[in-house]
Amino acid sequence: MAKTLSKEEIKQIMQEENVQFLRLMFTDINGIIKNVEVPASQVDKVLDNKITFDGSSIDGFVRIEESDMLLHPDLSTWLIFPWGVEHGKVARLICDVYLPDGTPFPGDPRNNLRRVLEQMRDKGFSDFNIGPEPEFFLFKLDDNNEPTLDLNDQGAYFDFAPVDLGENCRRDIVLELEKMGFEVEASHHEVAPGQHEIDFRYADALEAADRIQTFKLVVKTIARKHGLHATFMAKPLQGINGSGMHMNMSLFRDGQNIFFDSQGEQQLSKEAYYFLNGVLNHARALTALNNPTVNSYKRLVPGFEAPVYVAWSARNRSPLIRIPSGRGNSTRIEFRSPDPTANPYLVIAGILMAGLDGLKERQMPVHSVDRNIYSMSETERKANGITDLPSTLHNAVKAFKKDQVVLDALGEHLAQSFVDSKDLEWASYRQTVSDWEREQYMQLY
Repeated sequence: MAKTLSKEEIKQIMQEENVQFLRLMFTDINGIIKNVEVPASQVDKVLDNKITFDGSSIDGFVRIEESDMLLHPDLSTWLIFPWGVEHGKVARLICDVYLPDGTPFPGDPRNNLRRVLEQMRDKGFSDFNIGPEPEFFLFKLDDNNEPTLDLNDQGAYFDFAPVDLGENCRRDIVLELEKMGFEVEASHHEVAPGQHEIDFRYADALEAADRIQTFKLVVKTIARKHGLHATFMAKPLQGINGSGMHMNMSLFRDGQNIFFDSQGEQQLSKEAYYFLNGVLNHARALTALNNPTVNSYKRLVPGFEAPVYVAWSARNRSPLIRIPSGRGNSTRIEFRSPDPTANPYLVIAGILMAGLDGLKERQMPVHSVDRNIYSMSETERKANGITDLPSTLHNAVKAFKKDQVVLDALGEHLAQSFVDSKDLEWASYRQTVSDWEREQYMQLY
């Protein structure tokens, strides 16, 4: 857990490090980072929670007649960016959004995750650790610094320079992350050309979500310095793998990982199986949060290693959920469907509530599936209790609206705002005529 600095310590660091600007960051319902930047002269106002902004201009927040919002910086998120020192350094604080009456704004995804974590603690659990694996693509920029569809390399899984031309960019990203306190565990070229992955050490749920957002900002910033455009779009190109953001998770009570039992089947505790079953039971509704864009479902198709079916295994990688081999305090569940367009605060809240529901119901999951599901027939899948994930954003949102546990994970305000946002996105997509349709139908009909 990051150290929480005092107000006086922050002011002293600002003076010693020549910090001239403060970037106050928060996240909207679509997972997009927003920020209010203020000069260092406003530091007292920042630290006294008196910076206001217009909430009606942020997706999923409020109507114009209720627009005043306050930013409460979380002092444990203090960080000085290691770039852009021409006019003095820039520091950031991640903020929670509050209403003018001093209560947490229920439409703030970060506030909502805090609420869900408090419910977890009320049930006797101390920590929910998350280890994310976000992937991204690097594309070349044109002469106007606009992104092209030209990939920066034609490398493949674990390739290295000169095939992997993104190596220098990826290395610089790692160095910048380490300067910012990240413990990077590995970085490598992914399966698809131009695709990369950087894995960083797990953290408690709230800090992990903050790190995912910071990671995206760093990747995009450093890529630009290399004349590249980084995108976390789930499937930017057809015919190759899309980008995922696998979530490794473990639940703790009093410093002990409750998923581990040296005497249990596969050294997993009954609680691990109950939690796993809860996630499986709510997987279809969670898909709307894990895969929140129209494009997300171009990744969730057979043949490109992304999960399509609701199943689990400790051995193979085709199911939705995998149990990696680590045991002891490293025992974890890997949820493979999320992609990096997802809002991490919403995803983690949803997964946690689904798992807690499983712990409450105390039901064992269906048997693991230890063969390649993609090679199984529909009849075989049905015989093994394997169901499909939603194939479109529209169907995922329909499943989301029917699942009270996942709705409760967001709360009434966020759930309705999320549905409204996704309904608008789907309606816009339905009205769009694609090049594929024109190629297929214009001459034929």
